[in-house]
This record gives sequence, structure tokens and C-alpha cells, in this order.
Amino acid sequence: MSTPIRADVMDEAVRLLAAATAAGITVRLIGGTAIRLHAGTRVELFAREIRDIDLVAGRGHGRRVAEFLESQAYAPNRTFNAMHGARRLLFYDEPNGRQVDVFIHTFEMCHVLPLGEYLEHTTHTVALADLLLTKLQIVALNEKDRHDSYVLLLEHEVGAGSEELIDAGRIADLCARDWGLYRTTQINLERLLSGLSASGLSEADQRLAAGRIGEIVTAIDATPKSVRWRARARVGDRVRWYEEPDEVDRGRY
Repeated sequence: MSTPIRADVMDEAVRLLAAATAAGITVRLIGGTAIRLHAGTRVELFAREIRDIDLVAGRGHGRRVAEFLESQAYAPNRTFNAMHGARRLLFYDEPNGRQVDVFIHTFEMCHVLPLGEYLEHTTHTVALADLLLTKLQIVALNEKDRHDSYVLLLEHEVGAGSEELIDAGRIADLCARDWGLYRTTQINLERLLSGLSASGLSEADQRLAAGRIGEIVTAIDATPKSVRWRARARVGDRVRWYEEPDEVDRGRY
């Protein structure tokens, strides 16, 4: 029997989501495929190869997702999945040399993001605010991550009530829960703002991105913080506030 996996990574990402929905399984995209789906007219900013597919599933759904991916002809990393399957799964598309990384409820890199909280309210990807935070939580933000962030900021207004809007309140809420996430997000929003002049964007797009960054900063600053958050803020950068993420078996392909 031939594999259902499609050679084009974007075609396969969309097919996989549709197959999961048909099977009654809720997963959403993050990473390069998710950003590409939201690139719209800014696709030229996203001129990079997408190598893998990254998914988020709800808490406790790891076993069902694993069974589903195997049914779709993906090969499991059995050792990794046995050790980490409650929070993360790893599968391979061997014919096309690709990897599928599945985060179970939480996305854990430099910071922990509860991406599984709103999966039922979106269609293909996690919420735009959460997707943007997967970039803003990166301590060593690189050019690719900056471009991805600009794509989202230019293609989507800041607001609430629609999955096509970046909910600044959601970003502010998560930053108010965790000073470390707040600090990294603050640094990266400043990086994005200061990098606009060298971004190659038109002056109009620079103003648009700057305005939306400003809206997010205002929301973050206006959100009440706990006593514990304020105590950690007083310690500041004297103590490391982030984790160094480990790459997982990327050498296979």
C-alpha cells in the first residue's frame, strides 16, 4: 500500500491536519508551516526552506496522536517517545527525509508556553499570539525568527475576538505569569523595533510593525503583576531567567 504522505511539506501539513480532524484528533501547527500559512502577501519575507512539521496536541492526547501518526505512515522514535511521550513525541517521514515534532500541551524551549490551552478555538495553527510568542521566547533570536515575527505583525492586526488577530491580552497574561518570559519577550520586542530600519521593509511597513509592537508592549505593561513576579523582577538579570533548549535528534536528516 502506498504511503499517504505528500512530498510537498505544506501540502502534507494541511493533509495531516485534515486527516487528524477526520479522526477526531485536535492538533495544530507551529513552526515554519504555521508561519507560512499566515504569511499572506508578505510571503517574500518568508523566503526559506521548511524542513519539518511541528504540531501541538492537547494534554493527555499523546497516545492517540502517536497511534494516528503511525497510521499515516510516520515512523516513531520509540526510545525518545517512551522517555518523553507525556510531553513530546518525535516521528519521521522517511521517504522525504522530514521530521514531525509533537508538543503535548506545553512548548518547552527557552521558556514554557501552554500552547494547548486554546487549540479548539483555531483552525490550522495555534492562536496567533501563541505563535508569535514561540518566536519572542527565543533568547538567541536570529534573522529567521525576526523575519517570522515581522510576517505575523504585518499580516495581522492586534486585537481580540478572532483567530485572525494577535491577542495582545494573551501575550500580556502569559508574561504576567512568568517574569522570565516577560524579560525575554521585552528584549525581543525591543530588538524587533530597533531592527526595523535595517529590515528592508518599506517605511509604511516599518511604521505598521512599530505600531503593532507598541500595542503589545502597552498591553504587557498595563497587566497587573503578582507579588512573586515583582520579587523576581527585583532580582533581574543577575540570575539567569531562561533555559538553554536542547535540539532533539535533528541530525537524522
